[in-house]
Amino acid sequence: MHIVWTILLGLAVGIIAKFIFPGRENMGVIVTVLLGIAGSFVASYAGQWLKIYQPGQTAGFIGSVVGALLLLFVYSLIKRRSS
Repeated sequence: MHIVWTILLGLAVGIIAKFIFPGRENMGVIVTVLLGIAGSFVASYAGQWLKIYQPGQTAGFIGSVVGALLLLFVYSLIKRRSS
C-alpha cells in the first residue's frame, strides 16, 4: 500500500508542479508521476544537506512540489540547449 500511496502523491505533486511552472512540457501521466516522486527525493536530500531535515526524514508535500519545480527548471534548460 505504501507504493500505491507514493505513486498517487507523486502524481499530485507532478500535476501541481506542471501547473505552477510556466511553459508547456509535453509529458504523459507516467512521466508526471516520476517527476513528482523524483521531486520528493530531490527535496528530501537537499533538505538533509541544508540541515532542514534530519537524516532519514523525508520532505513534505510543499517541499516535494519545490523539488519537482527545480527538476522542471533543469529540464527546460536542457531542452532549450538541445534545440
